[in-house]
Amino acid sequence: MAKDSKNSNNNVLSQLSLITQFSLFMIVPIAGLSALGYFLDKKLGTNWIVIAGFFLGAVAGINSIYRFAMKLAAKKKDEKEQNIINRRSEHSDDTVPEDKKQNNA
Repeated sequence: MAKDSKNSNNNVLSQLSLITQFSLFMIVPIAGLSALGYFLDKKLGTNWIVIAGFFLGAVAGINSIYRFAMKLAAKKKDEKEQNIINRRSEHSDDTVPEDKKQNNA
């Protein structure tokens, strides 16, 4: 029972970590490019660069999230395939007849 609780806690922490990463992938580019746009607006006397920076940051953040999610999906797929291969190799010994097992030993 303690093992299930520990596994559940690890799963929750893993999910919280993913949420934090996705949030940072959105917040950092938006804040950075908006701040750069604000700075440029003050220097150049305009008032539209901050808006362009916000939307450019949003696009950059969405791109980062997409690439990260695809990398995670590929990793999960590889782990799943590896688990299937491992299970097949564990069960392959069960299919060998007893007389052949003794000959190999």
